Amino acid sequence: MAAAKIKKGDSVVVLSGKDKGRTGTVQKVMPKEGKVVVEGINIAARHRKPSQENPQGGIDRFEAPMHLAKVAVADPKDGKPTRVRFEEQDGKKVRVAVKSGEKIDG
Repeated sequence: MAAAKIKKGDSVVVLSGKDKGRTGTVQKVMPKEGKVVVEGINIAARHRKPSQENPQGGIDRFEAPMHLAKVAVADPKDGKPTRVRFEEQDGKKVRVAVKSGEKIDG
């Protein structure tokens, strides 16, 4: 399996769709489906009927998963989208922003 370029807790920029240009934090990554859930982005609404556990019913709003290709890691320097490269520093494999050369993790 390839190393993850986008991880939980990363700051990402949305590249396409209704939330294009917005920035958020990754809450969950689903590598098998190739999807990612970003806080406050891609909000979906589900109309719920009243039920035993939810007697009120109403509209549920939640972050829907979106395709990994629609997001890019935000550059630590300027917050703009960047690609991620892996480099070895001090014997450790680290993620590096291609645009600025800044280290992404730790």
